[in-house]
Amino acid sequence: MANRLAQSTSPYLLQHADNPVDWFPWGDAAFAAARERQVPILLSVGYAACHWCHVMAHESFEDVATAKQMNESFVNVKVDREERPDVDAIYMDAVTAMTGHGGWPMTAFLTPEGEPFFAGTYFPSRRGGGSPAFTDVLTAITDAWHTRRSEVAEQAKVVVARLDEMKSSVDMADSEPLTPDALVGAVSSLTRQYDSAGGGFGTAPKFPPSMVMEFLLRHHARTGNSDALLMAEGTMRAMASGGMYDQLAGGFARYSVDANWVVPHFEKMLYDNALLARVGIHLWHSTGRELGRRTAIETADFMMRELRTPEGAFASALDADTEGVEGRFYAWSPDQLTAALGPEDGAWAAELFGVTVEGTFEEGLSTLQLRVAPDDVERFHRVRTLLENVRTQRTRPARDDKVVASWNGLAIAALADIGASAQRPDLIAAAAETAAILRDVHMVSGVLRRVSRAGTVGEPHGVLEDYGNLGEGLIALYSVTGDVGWLTFARELAESILSQFGDSKGGLFDTAHNAERLVRRPQDPGDNASPSGQSAAAGLLLSVGALSGDQRFRDAARRLLANTAKLQVASPRFAGWWLAVAEAWTSGPQELAIVGPAGALRDALLVEAYTSTSPGLVLAVESSGPATEVALLQNRVGASLSTAYVCHHFVCDAPTSDPAVLASTLVGANYRGVSGHHAKGGWGHGS
Repeated sequence: MANRLAQSTSPYLLQHADNPVDWFPWGDAAFAAARERQVPILLSVGYAACHWCHVMAHESFEDVATAKQMNESFVNVKVDREERPDVDAIYMDAVTAMTGHGGWPMTAFLTPEGEPFFAGTYFPSRRGGGSPAFTDVLTAITDAWHTRRSEVAEQAKVVVARLDEMKSSVDMADSEPLTPDALVGAVSSLTRQYDSAGGGFGTAPKFPPSMVMEFLLRHHARTGNSDALLMAEGTMRAMASGGMYDQLAGGFARYSVDANWVVPHFEKMLYDNALLARVGIHLWHSTGRELGRRTAIETADFMMRELRTPEGAFASALDADTEGVEGRFYAWSPDQLTAALGPEDGAWAAELFGVTVEGTFEEGLSTLQLRVAPDDVERFHRVRTLLENVRTQRTRPARDDKVVASWNGLAIAALADIGASAQRPDLIAAAAETAAILRDVHMVSGVLRRVSRAGTVGEPHGVLEDYGNLGEGLIALYSVTGDVGWLTFARELAESILSQFGDSKGGLFDTAHNAERLVRRPQDPGDNASPSGQSAAAGLLLSVGALSGDQRFRDAARRLLANTAKLQVASPRFAGWWLAVAEAWTSGPQELAIVGPAGALRDALLVEAYTSTSPGLVLAVESSGPATEVALLQNRVGASLSTAYVCHHFVCDAPTSDPAVLASTLVGANYRGVSGHHAKGGWGHGS
């Protein structure tokens, strides 16, 4: 018999709807039941594409005896971390404080008031490897609850107090945003951590440093720092030529378990691919080399093909597992290549893709890598197409088809940028359709909701990252369409940030004033897998201020950048988007208005704008709609000759109708690759 989760719209919760565990979704009913029964809450947090979440579900939550023990002693609550990042953030902090590390599945035991007193991540069904069996944990917690209740209550209060201390410890307010010298120092710090042999930063496991790469590209554009460009390009080449990248169909996996990007954790997330696709096209702007362009377009095409929902937005993720086995869909053996291609092409493909008898993954299987350029490009495309066709006959990974506002905002930004730069109007149209869904479905009575599924919006309110990242996408979409409606929507989100998320100290909470009250209000400034709510908000506020001329937005962005200046210096790997926004602040950002009739001249000016490397450049384009909200266009529309105005705080250079003059005026013009965006590249990933 299905449990309470059967009514959920979350694919992750629905995966547990037939468990023998008497699951509750997060909400008042669960806490009321815990108070009535006087038992603790067992909180389990994960997400649909999480491999170890599946393992724990199969081992424990589907086991009748384990479920019986859980049901008798606890009120069991299941949370989709992607649907409720606020709940996840609070209790993941508790896990980290108690154990020194975090991860998913996350397991926490709470008082009926929601205070955590014991927590961990994955607990195996059998004792081993230094970990207790899950049932042993349940027994110990039950015994402590009934025999030492006062100690448990005291422990819970100590944990909550510690979480409050952790919150205050990140209050590192400075008086001003980073200076140019401090940004140079951040690059120097990253240089010391850069893996010159394998690309990326640090050691295994390696996560794609998309926001750090964006910062490095912006820093190179502003300063010409060659180390910054080397690290960004070297990291993209290493990732895109390894097994972490799908060499047949494009798209990046979540992270690499090794230092050389050979074996990934196979889940594919929308946020990773949106961020990396956008970095790819910006890398092409900086170098003119094919690596960035090819990676961007293939990744965008992967998103369009495999993550697009029937309604026209983008699904959250593809699962790591197929038929219960991680990576089965993507890995190959030499025999499988031969069966698909024949002996001659099979052997050629095995050598090209690094597929060995021993295997680079598990059980004699290998991930596909492309470390060198194919010696026969035509043959490569034929072989690649054949292998992809054969792979389509395999059972595909499951898809988490909920639509997350924040991540769709990142997708809108990527598709708008790539569509304009690569002359792919289909991508721009997809970005606009996605934005319309976020406007028409996710906005409810002026409040942004975080998730929807199959066109039905969920209950959870949007968190700060939803407002900031969606706003970023809308600004990018406005820049390439000239549709003032997208700018109006972005400004509404920025206004909501100022009115609903402020902390009275120049910072922002991750949840709105009218959001559900939890044991504490999360406020995490660090960038992680995607921009933090605060850094995303800072970028949006800066852009809206530059387009509107409204000083309130710029002042708010300045305060946010100043508040986190010490974080940016101390931990640049975990402040990539902050640093990217700081580069935009340092550059102005430049404000560009292009007006005049449609035609070849305006198109030529737009090419320079769309492929500019100027950090955080904001672009206003004359369109057929009203321009009253676009301060950059005031008193400039209706010109008979297409003209560009480059401004800084609304003080403008002499207007020009010469694309070459425009290109030379934009920040970064002196440091672009030879021939800039017009360069003809050879093979991308392996060269």
